[in-house]
Amino acid sequence: MAGGPCDPVGYARRVSEDQGTTPVFRLCDEYLARWAVLDPVQAGMRGLSGTFGAVTDYGPDGHAARAELIARTLASLDALPVAGDADRLAALFLRERLAAQAAWHAAGEPLRELRSPIGRVSSVRDSVDLLPRGGSGGDADQAWRDVAARLASIPVMFASWRASLDEGLRRGLPAARRQALGAAAQAQRYAEIRTHDALIASYGDGPLANELTAAAEKAYAGYAELARYLREEYAPRAADADGVGADRYAIGARISLGADLDAREAYEWGWAELAGIERELAAEASRIKPGASVAEAAEILNGSEFVEGEGAYQAWLQEQHDAAVERLNGVVFDIPAPLRRIEAVLARGSASGAAYYTSPSEDLTRPGRTWWPLGGRASFSTWSELTTVFHEGVPGHHLQEGAARLSPALSRFAKNTFISGHGEGWALYAERLADELGWFSPPGSRLGMLSHSALRAARVVIDIGVHLDLPLPDGGRWSFEKACAVLRERGRAEEYRVVPEVTRYFGWPGQAPSYKLGERAWLAARAAASRKPGFDLKRWHTAALSLGPLGLDSLTTELESV
Repeated sequence: MAGGPCDPVGYARRVSEDQGTTPVFRLCDEYLARWAVLDPVQAGMRGLSGTFGAVTDYGPDGHAARAELIARTLASLDALPVAGDADRLAALFLRERLAAQAAWHAAGEPLRELRSPIGRVSSVRDSVDLLPRGGSGGDADQAWRDVAARLASIPVMFASWRASLDEGLRRGLPAARRQALGAAAQAQRYAEIRTHDALIASYGDGPLANELTAAAEKAYAGYAELARYLREEYAPRAADADGVGADRYAIGARISLGADLDAREAYEWGWAELAGIERELAAEASRIKPGASVAEAAEILNGSEFVEGEGAYQAWLQEQHDAAVERLNGVVFDIPAPLRRIEAVLARGSASGAAYYTSPSEDLTRPGRTWWPLGGRASFSTWSELTTVFHEGVPGHHLQEGAARLSPALSRFAKNTFISGHGEGWALYAERLADELGWFSPPGSRLGMLSHSALRAARVVIDIGVHLDLPLPDGGRWSFEKACAVLRERGRAEEYRVVPEVTRYFGWPGQAPSYKLGERAWLAARAAASRKPGFDLKRWHTAALSLGPLGLDSLTTELESV
């Protein structure tokens, strides 16, 4: 990459002065600003600064407007001059992302976009919690009015979504029945547990209390009506099959990976990778107790390495985040001061089964947060959770996304866009890096890391195998029950995670393999760089993160010059 970020600090300094003045950077900014107006829910989730309104139109007209913006932006991009390396990378990423999304729109996917447990129901619900509520006086009042407006808009947004789903059925584009029933159960649960009551209670008895309470009641009615529609009207007309087939899978994989996937090669690689991890697991289990199986070692650890109660669990998570930042900073990364704070939050009411991360807001007033589902548990096994702390916090998502937030060399679009193969691949690389740094010293924690790695490898074969109807190694065929068995027995998934995880893979084609395939790309790139004279890991990390998000095809090419 001629003129690339071999000196990341100098590179950032060179481009910072004119990053907002080149036509390419202006187009990136204009696209993001217009997209935010068309999708304020996701704009707020990503932490964009500005006022976008309360309502995303999920109906056919809303999707058409977003598709038209994509087409217009791509046409404009093709006509723009590219001035320097920052421009080149900005244009490369914008074009790749928008082209992938254009293909998704062209295939009619918005009219059958229905997945659970991570999907529209959860994102609309989470968008309320992520709205800013700081400030004082008039600013604080306006923030709470925004919360009330979002709550009151939930039935409106779900009605627009139903219009798209109905249009999809009319056109012969149904989603899978399993996803409809899963999303219905999720919406019903949000209505019944009154998922926003704790937030409303935190406001107290101020002048907006009645407005907030009334808005929350509208939200609960919206969840309940959506659940009824999905269960009674949509599910009976939904598709029986879970698999999407080769054409739809290719579109989904491109969205998640930023690469054209050789699915059969990845399927075979996934099985081989899983077998290799299982050999590591067996060796690690014997360190817990000589001759113990992985299951026996896990049972031993569950009886000794745990905390009791939600409060103790949250305190342990926060302590691990803080310790990771302290140990990492200045060693193989330099962590800017604004990124040295991560909040561990208990995701009460979440049905996802897995922890997740939300990035800092653009203005950094909202910190990066990790969200931890409880899964009905009262006792929490710490030996198996430590690796996820590194995945979601530092050196994983928080460090990567935070570095993008602070980079003067990236377009605003790049700073606020996540691509799974790049981001989840980095987070898995971060877990392996923590292993190299000797951070899995607490009893059983390395077994926990390997167990999670097995789960990610199992994701590869389940996702590709189900959606492309590829044979199992024994010649059998995939089913939901078989996928659950593979995830439980070979992916080492905790029981509370099995059904939500598999449901997620079935409804989100191409996303589940992005973790392991992304990790493969990052590890291969570092291995190639380490063979060069003068390789320095800290310098390589800084340079690699300074590139910002990229599709895996572009990432491989760009990292060759880092």
